Amino acid sequence: MEFVDEVTIQVSAGHGGGGIIAFRREKFVSKGGPDGGDGGKGGDVIAEVDPNLATLLDLRFKKHIKAERGWHGSGGERTGASGKDAIMRVPPGTLIFDAEDNRLICELIEAGARAVVAAGGIGGRGNARFKSATRQSPQYSELGQPGEARRVRIELRLIADVGLVGYPNAGKSTFLRAVSAAEPKIGAYPFTTLQPQLGVVNRPRYHAYTVADLPGIIDGAHEGKGLGLRFLRHIQRTRILVFVVDMTSDSPGNDLAHLYEELAAFDPLLLKKPRLVVLNKADIVDAADSEGVDGGFADFVISAKTGQGVESVLGAIDLIVGPPQGYRLERLTSD
Repeated sequence: MEFVDEVTIQVSAGHGGGGIIAFRREKFVSKGGPDGGDGGKGGDVIAEVDPNLATLLDLRFKKHIKAERGWHGSGGERTGASGKDAIMRVPPGTLIFDAEDNRLICELIEAGARAVVAAGGIGGRGNARFKSATRQSPQYSELGQPGEARRVRIELRLIADVGLVGYPNAGKSTFLRAVSAAEPKIGAYPFTTLQPQLGVVNRPRYHAYTVADLPGIIDGAHEGKGLGLRFLRHIQRTRILVFVVDMTSDSPGNDLAHLYEELAAFDPLLLKKPRLVVLNKADIVDAADSEGVDGGFADFVISAKTGQGVESVLGAIDLIVGPPQGYRLERLTSD
């Protein structure tokens, strides 16, 4: 499935129905009183979280989402039917902005969460509503109010427990494949991963958690270079950051320092998240060469390709994520 994480569309709520001018027509009543009903409310455009969605692909080719207008009132003081709402289904982690002024309209995270993106117009009043002691036969009614219409920018920020951060070709995709059933594209060249990939890790005694393989960062990403801001915004929703560093690079320590700088320049709060540092590609560094690698900054040295050290990384993530709610801690040490 193609991953789409940003779309811009037009949304239009329904106009309110008009109130009408009507008078009672009854046998033996020559001049009945006013009985024109009110118009119905226009339908809203509502965004609703669908937990089965993981991308904005369904909205990519929609140019315009419109709700129904309200029906006009009728005689007998009958109010017109309200227009049908237009439901726009979005994945968890969706933010919706006004495209004109970039104002945040809503942020939708939990399954089933809803928000009105464009409100329907109120129905107009019929002439029966204007009757008074001094005005027995009002000859006027109100039009319905127009519904809201605006262009909105819809942005998805992935919700994942663990985010894999690193330069292109550091081995993040290989790590994700090693710990989950996900099958990201792997290649010996930069930017093999061009869009986020999600995998689910099932751990004994722990609830399953999600790991996101995010497109490789480059220097200047916080300024929009490379995949830039489209990559960095997905990191904001992860609970834990795992920095994957290529130990075969000229200076793994400098690589990590530059990664920290890019994240801090984009959002300083990112470096306050729990994090692990993993030196990868131990399988292609022989013992003699590995002595020259300054790995004092790393929490783990692994080979995602062979599986060496991967279990230790997952064990550390287990401790940060914690056992599922309601799981008795004594059970973890009973055997």
